[in-house]
Amino acid sequence: MVAVDRRGVGRAAGERLCRELRVAAGRSRLLALLTAPPVPDRAPRVLGVDDFAFRKGRTYGTVLVDVEAGRVVDVLPDRTAETLAAWLTEHPGAEIVCRDRATAYTRAVREAAPDALEVADQWHLLQNLSAAVEKTCHQHRACLRKHAEEEVVTKVPEPVLLELPPPELPRTQVIKRTRHCYEDIHRPVDKGWTISAIARRLDLDRKTVRRFRDTALDELLASVHERRPNGVLEPFKPYLNARFTESLDQVDGRRLFLELRERGYRGSIQVVRKHLAALRAGTAEPVRPDILSPRKITSWIMRPRDTLTDRQEKRLLDVRLACPDITRACDLARTFADLLRNQRGQLLMEWIRQAEQDAPKPMQGFAGSLRRDLDAVTASLTLPWSSGVVEGYVNRLKTIKRAMYGRASFDLLRARVLTQP
Repeated sequence: MVAVDRRGVGRAAGERLCRELRVAAGRSRLLALLTAPPVPDRAPRVLGVDDFAFRKGRTYGTVLVDVEAGRVVDVLPDRTAETLAAWLTEHPGAEIVCRDRATAYTRAVREAAPDALEVADQWHLLQNLSAAVEKTCHQHRACLRKHAEEEVVTKVPEPVLLELPPPELPRTQVIKRTRHCYEDIHRPVDKGWTISAIARRLDLDRKTVRRFRDTALDELLASVHERRPNGVLEPFKPYLNARFTESLDQVDGRRLFLELRERGYRGSIQVVRKHLAALRAGTAEPVRPDILSPRKITSWIMRPRDTLTDRQEKRLLDVRLACPDITRACDLARTFADLLRNQRGQLLMEWIRQAEQDAPKPMQGFAGSLRRDLDAVTASLTLPWSSGVVEGYVNRLKTIKRAMYGRASFDLLRARVLTQP
């Protein structure tokens, strides 16, 4: 019998040996000889459960890990509650189950191992919290825009800026895609199609179809255009526009360039001259206030305070002054992160009550999800167990899967995962 080594590279050498021995066996047949070792009859005391993607967004499997020993126990072909419940029934003994916040795994544990203590993964808790904070920031962008516009008005010098005509949107690919998507969605809408039917026909998310159906095209294009990253000249445009208005007949591009350099501008003189030419032609875009993205604000809120720079602290303070709801979400998020990092599960119920009482709706939704999964979340904020080691094995499994892309079966993947140390 020709053995296939654990590194998965023995099939070529095995094929050469088979030719020498005059045995009819190719590489694929040799790989088929690789079988997974037997799985222990009993589950480990601390069992880690997580999913992984065979094909992202479509098909998934489940990896089971002995958290204490730090080794993979088994790999399942899907992530359904029925499959995990059947495995737990055949392999009793799990006392603690570390899992993410998927409801399918919860149902399986409660059905097949009702005495086991579930522990919600801390990373997924912080991820869910971060999503709630970011959604709050999205919902209150108007507050941030209004506050930024007021600051621009107070900082820009008195000279009256040019009355510029509304500029045409640039003919970029994202603008074109937005127009085409709007047209593709509204054609079936005019014919009376439902959102679900349009989503299936165009392979889009239902929320995307609803947004394009209910939002005017001009507003969609404007929101896409606003997401473009600010250029190097963007922070200096208010000053440049004011100076242009002051010396309308005697504009010296090089002198203005030197003035901007003294104020911290690090771009080229060509960018300045191009903007001045647009001002003369009346096609320059109006100055937009510098509005922080919801993701950036969320990243500052979720990080420990001592890791923020003085400038980041100042800008986050401006955001808090601009919107009371974001301030409340920030305070709650930091309090919850403190409970998690310092293992203060006994204070969780009080945090949930406060969040449900006066927090923004996304934060109330997060608090409601914690209440529905209270025992597992409390255990996560109390016990030292988590799914960190499981996530590491998921990454290793992905590496093995991608190395076998296009020619691997589930049985072969399972055998390689279980045989490799």
